[in-house]
Amino acid sequence: MSYTMPRKTRKPDLALIVIILILVFVGILVLASVSASFSRAKTGSTLFFLNHQLLFGLLPGLILGIIAYALPLRFLKEKSPLLLLISLAAMGAVFLPVIGGSSGGATRWLFLGPFSFQPSELLKLAFIVYLAAWLDSRPGRIATRSAAGGTQKKSWQMLGPFLIILAAVGFLLIAQPDIGTLIVLTAIAGIMYFSAKTPFWHILALGGAGIAAILLLIKLAPYRLARLQVFLDPSLDPLRSGYQIKQALISIGSGGLFGRGLGLSVQKFGFLPQPMSDSIFAVFSEEAGFIGASLLVVLFLFFALRGYAVASRVEDNFPKLLAIGVVSWISIQAFVNIGALTGILPLTGIPLPFLSYGGSALVCELIGMGILLNVSKERT
Repeated sequence: MSYTMPRKTRKPDLALIVIILILVFVGILVLASVSASFSRAKTGSTLFFLNHQLLFGLLPGLILGIIAYALPLRFLKEKSPLLLLISLAAMGAVFLPVIGGSSGGATRWLFLGPFSFQPSELLKLAFIVYLAAWLDSRPGRIATRSAAGGTQKKSWQMLGPFLIILAAVGFLLIAQPDIGTLIVLTAIAGIMYFSAKTPFWHILALGGAGIAAILLLIKLAPYRLARLQVFLDPSLDPLRSGYQIKQALISIGSGGLFGRGLGLSVQKFGFLPQPMSDSIFAVFSEEAGFIGASLLVVLFLFFALRGYAVASRVEDNFPKLLAIGVVSWISIQAFVNIGALTGILPLTGIPLPFLSYGGSALVCELIGMGILLNVSKERT
């Protein structure tokens, strides 16, 4: 009588789960602290914005994240073109009357009855899934790099279609305009493209194309040049272009070593623009101090290191590229947001993952975490 050993159940990466849970918990705690005064002023209750984030961000994000964790990865690969098409259609729909909406000179929202949604958040996720599937479907065109610099297969056919895909996404983002998201998506795409073992000269070509695109965007909208000049010298226009970075640095510096205490920020009361969204790291730094801000940065660093480690232990190309894309998305966006508020990068209007107020962003980020944990089951 023969006996067959039961197949060992694959489990997700425990360390990654812990890091994600801590980030989500910190995000809810920080938003509760930052939003209380604004909620009271608007509704008379200190919990309005927090409840909105929990009900329309955390709850659906957890449900959809669990579904993404349970789905077979091959299903995501098969449906990736449809997912991208849906996200691109939603991006175009923001320009339609009635359902499209504008704020601050940007057209980025869809209003469906009592609900609002920012399609660019879905686009990040859809683009990563599609690009991972697209790169995996072209193994014959991907050159293999060797340490000895051996002969490489012709792979120029990869670069043209890749640029077309990136240009199509970029056109919709520029039209909104949402240059911050375009920068993040371009960086993610570059990392995924390089991770697919494409020739190094492709990366140089992409870098050159990126520089040319930046110069063109500056020429089309002079305010971007002003923002770059203020980044180099914030004192040039401290009351307009340089106002946000000046107030952010004041907020961060006011926190000292240990901070004023949660809920006790002064800068969020009319001094610092967008304290619950783009500038939430500056408010957190004021309330938690250098120690708290540093721990948050370290937490994002641990997430990046653990996420890339998980990707490195996956053999199949599609899940590997998928994990690299998701980890790059969260890590780059956190780096750009924190870098902009600390003065080491120009301001771009990018929210801080898991912390900034916004249900659309949190839902899509949690779906991304479900996909990442799904991939972690595939590690060797």
